Amino acid sequence: MHVCRGNWSRNETTLLRGSYRPLHPYLDRMHVSQLVLEYATERAGDLLRFNDKELGLGVVNPRIDAVESSAGIRRAAERALEMYARDSIFLNPDCGFGTFSSRPMNSAEVAVAKLRAISDAAHALRG
Repeated sequence: MHVCRGNWSRNETTLLRGSYRPLHPYLDRMHVSQLVLEYATERAGDLLRFNDKELGLGVVNPRIDAVESSAGIRRAAERALEMYARDSIFLNPDCGFGTFSSRPMNSAEVAVAKLRAISDAAHALRG
């Protein structure tokens, strides 16, 4: 299950913010195997542990042009590894790249570069 904080604007100040902490008891009780959460920006607050769930860890922001470094993505994953088993973490973008057909948040070239950075980080972590 994905919890979306908004993907309608490139202006981060207009998008939803705040910790997942108030939702924690509800998300923890949900009968889903994976939570796909947006953690690529400070808007999400601290990383939380959810019992008996895999974490789809958001590690790149699809709304900005800057491509996150593979090293930065690895650091985010390593922090998550302090709470989650290695086989319970999946690296994802915060939300998708195919937002609105008439007004995409980013170009295909930037999306591919961000996905490549995720892939490079994942390969390095598997090393």
